[in-house]
Amino acid sequence: GMTETSPVSTQTRRDDDLERRTGTVGRVLPHIEVKVVDPVTGVTLPRGSSGELRTRGYSVMLGYWDQPDRTAEVIDAGRWMHTGDLAVMGEDGYVQVVGRIKDMIIRGGENVYPREIEEFLHGHPKIADVQVVGVPDERYGEEILACVIPRDPADPPTLEELTEHCRERLAHYKIPRRLRILETFPMTVSGKVRKIELRETYAD
Repeated sequence: GMTETSPVSTQTRRDDDLERRTGTVGRVLPHIEVKVVDPVTGVTLPRGSSGELRTRGYSVMLGYWDQPDRTAEVIDAGRWMHTGDLAVMGEDGYVQVVGRIKDMIIRGGENVYPREIEEFLHGHPKIADVQVVGVPDERYGEEILACVIPRDPADPPTLEELTEHCRERLAHYKIPRRLRILETFPMTVSGKVRKIELRETYAD
């Protein structure tokens, strides 16, 4: 969870089935409010729709120390914390996080969530790790790039192999059209992949 939310707003239960425990972040905790909204308009979306996850309650921080402007960017006048997470709340109240707003790719008007593609590509036998980012494209606005660390550097997957693999389960507009084979990913000091660096480095 986020440090700003101390750090959880939702949680699974011990008696939840495996799919819910591994595929969702659970249901909202007591005395906490959670909603999924259109990130542009702030309008609350119906269950089953993808949007920004926002949370409010006793666990949300008061603000960043001595940084009122930064606080105002993430906590609105109604005390809702804008998490920046893209999420879907199911009819059963379980929340699935599908990505980050800043990582979302808009290809030809279609919203593409890198996390979904990454999770699928991790099942390819030649892939040890993968990161998916959007890069500029004249025709579609953004194109999907898969940055892959192969299991065997001497036998990396080809773009054709990835395309064939993706056709099994992904919609055509979610299939990566570009591929980079890498040895490592750029990382932050906290151990997170610097996707912005991947986008900037391979923008061409």
